[in-house]
This record gives sequence, C-alpha cells and structure tokens, in this order.
Amino acid sequence: MGERKLINQEKLEVVNDDIDQLQGAIKKQQSNTSCFVVKPANQWINEARLRPIPKLLYDRFWFEGELCILFADTNVGKSILAVQIANSISKGIAIKGFEIESKPKKVAYFDFELSDKQFEKRYSDNYKDHYVFNDNFLRVEINTEVDVPKQFKDYEEYICHSFEAVIEKHQAEVLIIDNITYLKSDNERAKDALVIMKHLKALNKKHGVSILVLAHTPKRDATKPITKNDLSGSKMLMNFCDSAFAIGESASMPSVRYIKQIKQRNTEQVFHAGNVAVCRIENPHNFLQFEFEGFGSEEEHLKQYSTSDISDRDNTISDLKEEGLPNTEIASKLGISEGTVRNTLKRLDK
Repeated sequence: MGERKLINQEKLEVVNDDIDQLQGAIKKQQSNTSCFVVKPANQWINEARLRPIPKLLYDRFWFEGELCILFADTNVGKSILAVQIANSISKGIAIKGFEIESKPKKVAYFDFELSDKQFEKRYSDNYKDHYVFNDNFLRVEINTEVDVPKQFKDYEEYICHSFEAVIEKHQAEVLIIDNITYLKSDNERAKDALVIMKHLKALNKKHGVSILVLAHTPKRDATKPITKNDLSGSKMLMNFCDSAFAIGESASMPSVRYIKQIKQRNTEQVFHAGNVAVCRIENPHNFLQFEFEGFGSEEEHLKQYSTSDISDRDNTISDLKEEGLPNTEIASKLGISEGTVRNTLKRLDK
C-alpha cells in the first residue's frame, strides 16, 4: 500500500513538472509575441558594440543601415540624384564634392518613374556611347503582366513581399525606391504610404539593408525655407525614417539646385539653411547628374518678393477669391501654399 502511494506521488510530481514546463513554454511564447523587446541598458550597449559603426553612403545625408527619405517637388531632379547616388554606392566611389566611406555594395534601384528607353536616353549620348554601370547596380521595374497572387490580401502586401524577395534572391544591401507615391493610388494621403514605410522599416531591421525612399512634396511657398512640413504626410512618414534630406530649386537660376538636411540621427546637421550644397544639373557626356558647385545659404535661392510684388500678389488672391475659387486652387495657380492664401485673405479682411 505504501509503495503504491509512493508511486502515485512520483507520477503526480512528474505530471506537475510537465505542467510547469508547459506553462513556462507558454509564458515564453507569449513574451516573444509582445511588441516590446526589454533588456538592461548595458546589454543593449554591449550588443550594439559588436556591430560596425555606420559609414557614410552619401555624405552626412545618408548612413549605412538607415531608412532615409529624399523629397522634392516634381521635375526638380530627385531621380537624377538618386541614380547618381546608387551609381556611387555600387562602385564605392564618391560623388565629387561629397564623401562616401563604404566599400562597393549591391544596390537594387526600384524605378517606378522611367521606362527602360527613357533610362537609356539619360545615360547615353543621344542613344549612343552608353554609360557602363557597375554590375552591383540592379535596376528593377514593376512587372505589369503579373496579377496579385491569391495568398496576398492586396497589392501593397504583394509589393512588400516582393521587396524582401529581391533582397534575399539578389543579396541586395541597398534599396532605392523611386518613388513611394507610385505604389498607392492617392498620392496626397500619408496613410497610403505608411503601410509601405512600416514594412520597409521592418526589412531595414531584419536584413540590415540601407533604404532610400523618394517622395514628392505638395505645392510649397517658394519664398520660405524647406522644412519637414513640406513632405506630404510629414508627421507620420518622418517618424519612420532615420534621416531625410530635400532638394530645392533655385528661384534665381533655373538649372541650379540645393540639397539640405532635414532630419538626422547619426550626425549633427551639417547641410543646414546656412550651408546647403549647391549643384547644377549637367550632362557632360552620357550621364545626367548633379555637379557640385560649392556651399551657400538657402536664402540666396528662395523667391524674393518686393513690396510691389506682394501687393500685386495680394490683389490677385483677392480677385480670384471673389471669382469663387477655393483657397487650394488659388494656391496652385500662384505657386504658393494654401496657408499663404488663407493668411493673406485674413489680413485683407482686417
């Protein structure tokens, strides 16, 4: 009788041990599904020390391992600069006037702007004597003949999956996406791009890839400096990027552009409003590019209004408003922001 009781007790202990192990496994699994990763501060630092210090990809504008945004108005030259940056990274050779620290890397350039023939024209001498890119430079287009597979709930999910497939299949270390607004039907709604940005951030963390995302700006007031507020949906998109820079168009010299840092985490702001990088768009032979000219103040390139100009502008705003045009349409016609129209009308009503 005593032996039987002892055996039953041993069985019960075994069962209890199994239950404890199962509960422990469940708790561990539950902890792994949390959206938070909790470690002592010293552990974070010790783990970070094992990873290399991020190197410059495009001077202080973009570092290795960053998700970066390049934004500008339409036809200012985002794609021209982005291809130039991709070419530089693929060869490990700096663009004149700017620094690069990384060795040659494999770059996947997702071109949603140009056809292959348009791309050819930019990088040839009138379709002859073509520029020779490094084999590290991969150009990617959307395959318009493929339907979204059934396992994906929508086009965005399929696109996100395809980004990762390119990384894994081609060992791409750098992604440049030209541009994110193409991937959604409504270009002015930030939430449309947010799904893509979240996934790109996840890829950035999972694979350690460096990502540059090109984006448009809505109409902006050419008399004012570029800020993060000029990026469409700036508050949400800016939260998901590590760095951002913008291209401005010179109001006094049509072929001149300036490049300005907007957000940075790995460096101080070097290319600020008082020290923007000034470039000119040129095609010396078979490569359309930004040619560095020096540094300057952003103010030199902003549109300047004289007293008579402002008076004429105010009168035009008033006249268009009397015609029944909404503020947004007036802003579009005059090339100014809707806020400028609204503030002017308030001032004129006083």
